[in-house]
Amino acid sequence: MLQEIKTLVQTLNEQRDAYYNRNSSTMTDKEYDSLFDRLAELEKESGIVFSNSPTQSVGYYPVSELKKVRHPRALLSLEKTKQIQELADFMENQDTLLMLKLDGLTVKLVYEEGRLLQASTRGDGDIGEDITHNIPAFENVPLSISYKERLVAVGEAFIYKDVFQQLKDTIRDGNGEPYKNARNLASGSVRNLNPEVCKGRHINFIPFNVLEGLDGGEGIDSREFKLMQLEALGFDICPYVWLEAGRYSEKELSEQIGKLMDVAGEKELPIDGLVLIYDSLSHSAKCGRTGHHYKDGLAYKFEDETYETSLQEIEWTPSKSGDLAPVAVFDPVEIDGADVSRASLHNLSFIKNLELVPGCRILVSKRNMIIPHIEDNLDRGFYYDTYPVQCPCCGSPTRIRKGRTNKGKVLETLHCDNPECDSQVLKKYVHFVAKKAMDISGLSESTLRRFLECGWLTSFQDIYHLDRYRKEMIALEGYGEKSYEKLWTAINESRNTDFIHYLTAMDIPMVGRTKSRVLCEVFEGSLNRFEKAATGNYDFSKLEDFGDTLNRNIHTWFADEDNLSLWRNLQMEMNFRTVEIKSAEEELVSSKNPFQGCTIVATGKLMNFTRDGINSKIYELGGKPGSSVSRNTDYLICGEKAGSKLAKAQSLGITILSETEFLDMIA
Repeated sequence: MLQEIKTLVQTLNEQRDAYYNRNSSTMTDKEYDSLFDRLAELEKESGIVFSNSPTQSVGYYPVSELKKVRHPRALLSLEKTKQIQELADFMENQDTLLMLKLDGLTVKLVYEEGRLLQASTRGDGDIGEDITHNIPAFENVPLSISYKERLVAVGEAFIYKDVFQQLKDTIRDGNGEPYKNARNLASGSVRNLNPEVCKGRHINFIPFNVLEGLDGGEGIDSREFKLMQLEALGFDICPYVWLEAGRYSEKELSEQIGKLMDVAGEKELPIDGLVLIYDSLSHSAKCGRTGHHYKDGLAYKFEDETYETSLQEIEWTPSKSGDLAPVAVFDPVEIDGADVSRASLHNLSFIKNLELVPGCRILVSKRNMIIPHIEDNLDRGFYYDTYPVQCPCCGSPTRIRKGRTNKGKVLETLHCDNPECDSQVLKKYVHFVAKKAMDISGLSESTLRRFLECGWLTSFQDIYHLDRYRKEMIALEGYGEKSYEKLWTAINESRNTDFIHYLTAMDIPMVGRTKSRVLCEVFEGSLNRFEKAATGNYDFSKLEDFGDTLNRNIHTWFADEDNLSLWRNLQMEMNFRTVEIKSAEEELVSSKNPFQGCTIVATGKLMNFTRDGINSKIYELGGKPGSSVSRNTDYLICGEKAGSKLAKAQSLGITILSETEFLDMIA
């Protein structure tokens, strides 16, 4: 019966199109009426009526605005990966569904007593928009179903790829430009206030999850069962394969992925990856969630997609070290739902290797779905030197500085040798006041720039004597008594510091917070002992993770009289906290600490720690934070988007902890 209904709907719609639009009807009115009556009879008997059924001639009503809809259960995304091995590891000996990840707009449908009650977009996960008025314009959504209890289904609204190719040159977006992809067109159509606009866009809906209903009255614990029930109600369901619990190799999973991609190609389905999700609904419920995603599934993203655009210009900005950082500015392209128009070009060698010049066509991606990157130049063969011969900030001559990578490859950077370059000076102050250094809130980059322009800052020490300019500061536009008092309080609070923050603030090349922590431990928090080592013949390269270059950087920095004077004189402004000595009881607690003496590496985005924060916690536990995974690594703590470090840790058999497991162990 269901198949006959679908066939009749398709046949009658084709005839309507032929009669009204192409003036080439192949069916008599009597034949058409007979099929129409048969369709109406089947709809009444089955209780299933599709949104594009010829019997539904009403229901198109415009709205003045899209009302907000709060989702009782948040519609969150899933954690992403680009490694098939992570899919295999995720299965945890559970039955799973591997399904296509459709590239469209997530939509939720609510049915009551067999009738569509409400349709809404995902929005931010908690609050979406009401699009019920547009559902009659969809091609395949059941407006009524035989299931009479409450049903909530979530799926994707999309346009088939071949249909988009036909539409893209005839429809324009709000700016009068052609739609860049099928997802944009689907999203704009579904959220349009006028259903007549949506009607001709051929929007389809495919559900991939059931939030409420279809449990068979017995609490069936299977996601696949609910999808099969949706299919019986007339829905087109998302293509998937069911994977029995067990250990799968990368090759086996790759084969299954290949099969699904073939299905997507045959059906002209727009996809941007696949989803692996547990079949057991009770197991899924136990997995929990973060503020961003549910933990019962994993989205497998394909290799970074590239998008063609045109390079407009290359901007060069001096860093605090004097190197000029090149940034590509190009015509905006939409990647993963966001407009991208800038990307780092790293160094001069990178520009020369790609032969980048303004006006060339380039391919842009978002590496690891996060960082914009220039992948290729489609117009090679026209390169000429475009780098500035003068610093764009101070006008001093620039020079090309050559160095070598760890693998011996020559690397060229553009450098400004003027130590008084305004941009370099400003960025050094920005580093000095940062949270990981002297931690002076209220001294933003724009505020520091104003103070430098006023001539109030000529050295870091001047920050601690800004009270000399109290009257002038209060008189500044946008400033006042309260702003001054708040800043002066923050400056005085920063005087209470320690070895780690102070050394980090000095900005010795390659000596950041982690290395400062190591040096604090080695020299027991004594700045004097560290100074004697740095001005003497101490070999810092004997410390773990300290190489010859870092050893040379420390000695070179302290050999500069200006640096040494800053190091000593600035200490007069500070009140240093002493290193705490553990009590016998604390030592006993440490002896029971599983991380005592261990090398621990953290990777991915952590929910409860910054990168400095997790390293500090590791030190507090008596461990040593590592920067890379090796055979000497004892633990790897994994957050979101863990990449190559996770794969290497797995190959070496290193203990891997989730952030939650780590927190449980230190509780």
